[in-house]
Amino acid sequence: MANDLLVIIPTRGRPQAVPEIVQAWDDTGATADLLFAVDTDDPELAAYKKNAAEYKGDERVRFTFGKRRRLVGTLNQQAVKAAKSYRFLAFMGDDHRPRPAAMPWDARIRECLSGGPGIVYGNDLLQGEAMATAVAMTSDIVETLGYMAPPALVHLCVDLCWVEWGRGMGRITYLDDMVIEHLHPAAQKAPMDVGYAEVNSPEQVSSDSAAYYEYRDGGGLDADLAKLRKLVEESA
Repeated sequence: MANDLLVIIPTRGRPQAVPEIVQAWDDTGATADLLFAVDTDDPELAAYKKNAAEYKGDERVRFTFGKRRRLVGTLNQQAVKAAKSYRFLAFMGDDHRPRPAAMPWDARIRECLSGGPGIVYGNDLLQGEAMATAVAMTSDIVETLGYMAPPALVHLCVDLCWVEWGRGMGRITYLDDMVIEHLHPAAQKAPMDVGYAEVNSPEQVSSDSAAYYEYRDGGGLDADLAKLRKLVEESA
């Protein structure tokens, strides 16, 4: 394994984000591997394939093309596969951008997670400590649970679950000075597009909110935390 950290970015309808994200890797001195997960029914599929061809020579950057599973489904599929090969796994949206700092953000992730099972996230300049809108974790968490995000969810509220996992297992670190900026319409940093409109529709908000509360209060979270606490104990 040439690298120990993979950042998975499910992306749809935003091929222009690819060079911006790769540039952010260059600007921050990041060495983490980068996987763009693209839907084969994406209207911008041709542009994504052009991106893939352009970055074919960059060993850090990979693309995968598959049927649409929405954000959580795609993330889980790729994370479960990658957990066998990487010590650390991370998620970013295609609207996240790591920002330069004295110590590269991915080096800080490795440093924080090197002591055993755990979760780390930085400041997205929107939600801050309240939500892990971009997150990194040890891959043994994914192997233990069988997923990187509760599969009952589609897109929203996963950032709340990651915070619940980390706090519940007593292994979470928030780095306020590690900026992974979230360029979201809610922060007036991006225009509302088809993707944002879909995931922030009243129907999606209602569906994912209900699924989150059922997971949190209906036994799903407790079951996952029992597994994660056992993982921590066994790693001690």
